[in-house]
Amino acid sequence: MKGIILAAGSGTRLYPASLPISKILLPVFDKPMIYYPITTLMLAGVRDILIISNPHDVDNFKKVLGDGSKIGVKFSYAIQEIPKGIADSFLVAADFIQNEPVVLILGDNIFHGFGFSTMLKLAAVRNEGATIFGYRVKDPERFGVVEFNEKGQAVSIEEKPKNPRSDFAVTGLYFYDKNVVEYAKSLKPSKRGELEITDLNRIYLEKNKLKVEILGRGFAWLDTGTTESLLQASNFVSAMEINTGMKIACIEEVAYRMGYISKNELMLLAKNFKNGYGEYLQRIVVKN
Repeated sequence: MKGIILAAGSGTRLYPASLPISKILLPVFDKPMIYYPITTLMLAGVRDILIISNPHDVDNFKKVLGDGSKIGVKFSYAIQEIPKGIADSFLVAADFIQNEPVVLILGDNIFHGFGFSTMLKLAAVRNEGATIFGYRVKDPERFGVVEFNEKGQAVSIEEKPKNPRSDFAVTGLYFYDKNVVEYAKSLKPSKRGELEITDLNRIYLEKNKLKVEILGRGFAWLDTGTTESLLQASNFVSAMEINTGMKIACIEEVAYRMGYISKNELMLLAKNFKNGYGEYLQRIVVKN
């Protein structure tokens, strides 16, 4: 399975903080925001990852991440010249996908919860259809909203409805089969002039090939698109790491625990950080 991180937005809601650099490279507590979607894909077993950026920020992403070989993955880069919607990512990435299943995650989405890696791996091995994730929110009118019948089956999806039919928002994490590029090509721009991910999901729903996994209590889904939500995400990560002594979205640790790099390789990476982050990586080596 291929992986895509959509990191092409201009981040205007975070101005002036995101004027000099992509919001996806801003820090969420002690690491760049993009580390969080990267680890989500890695936990799903995805090692071939395309990062879609705008023309102004692609070199910064390359500077921060390189080709991925240090953590046992492969990073490629593509440019979305003009923001045309989330579903446009599959047209930008068509040559990368090459008729394979793919998972797309938005660069400003953070997920955390017990059992999440298991859910990811199960979604990754489904060879047919699509899998999306629903999360109960207090303001569903701001999101794509999925409606369920009495059997818990998805029956409709609406984009930012004035009168939501449920409180379950569709998160920014989507698994699709090899047909996704073909379906994306059939989409027509919305009134906003974008190819809507909701319209793409609706195609799978109408074919009875859409599975919706619910992220229940104990899960955190954080969309870091505003200054307030960015601060909340940093506070959440800080509290979790301080309380547990374990880091969230430490790409080097995930690479080691997934078997992508060796203990010696992890130690070499740890030496690049002359701070608490490096000390944390060294403790992992010592304890294992």
